[in-house]
Amino acid sequence: MALPLLDYTPKSQNQRVEGYVVPGDDQPRIYNAEALLSKAEMLDLIEAAYRQIFFYAFKADRESALESQLCNNQITVRDFIRGLLLSETFRSSFYDKNSNYRFVEQCIQRVLGRDPYNEQEKIAWSIVIGTKGIEGFVDALLDSEEYLENFGYDTVPYQRRRVLPGRQEGERPVNIKSPRYDEYYRSILGFPQIIWQSEVRKFKPQEQQPTEGNPERYLEMARSIGSRATQAPRVSTANINIGATVPYRKVNT
Repeated sequence: MALPLLDYTPKSQNQRVEGYVVPGDDQPRIYNAEALLSKAEMLDLIEAAYRQIFFYAFKADRESALESQLCNNQITVRDFIRGLLLSETFRSSFYDKNSNYRFVEQCIQRVLGRDPYNEQEKIAWSIVIGTKGIEGFVDALLDSEEYLENFGYDTVPYQRRRVLPGRQEGERPVNIKSPRYDEYYRSILGFPQIIWQSEVRKFKPQEQQPTEGNPERYLEMARSIGSRATQAPRVSTANINIGATVPYRKVNT
C-alpha cells in the first residue's frame, strides 16, 4: 500500500508572491506549444526542454521517438517532459548518481521551477520514491496542482522568478548551484580538475605578426632552440689508472 504524500509547510519564497515584474534580458523565455506556428519554433521548444531537464543533450541522449511524436502533435509538452524524466539518460545521470533526497531536489528544481521549501518536503517526496518508484514520483510531480497551474500541458518548465528586484543579483541558475553529480561521485570521476599552465602564451593579432623576411622571425627561431649546458664527461672509476695519474716524488737517499 502506497503511503500518501506527507504534509509539509511551504515557506515564503519569491515565486509564491504575486507581483508586477518588468520583462528584461534576465527573464526566462517561455516556450508554449499552443503559440507555435513553424517547425523551427517547435525545434527551439524541444531544445529548451532538453536544457531544462538535461542541461545539455548529446546526440546519443536525444529521444528521437518522443521528438517525432511531439512534432506531430501526438503527445503534449507535459508528456515529452515525462519521457525525458523517465529516460535512461536521466536515470543514469541523476538517479543513479545521487541519494533520494538530492534526486528530489534536482527534480523539483527542473520540473516545478523552484528550490525545495525545506527538508520536510524532501523527506515527503523521498517516501513517494520509496513506495511508488521513479515513475510514480514523476507522475505525482506532473499531476500536482502546482505544476498544472504554472505550466499546464503545453509549456516547458522554467526557473520561476529568478530575477529579484529587491536584490542586486537574482537567484543563480539551477544547473550552477545544483550540479548533476554530488561531491562523492565527482571525486570518483575525477572532476573538477585544476590544470596549471606553466607556459605563458601571448596572443598577437595577425596584422601585427611579422611577415616573411622580417628579421624578427629569425629572433623567434633562435629563441625556440633550447640551449643545453655543457656537461663534463662521466668517467668510471674502473678505468682510472691510479699509478699513472697520481704524481710520484722520488726521495734522494
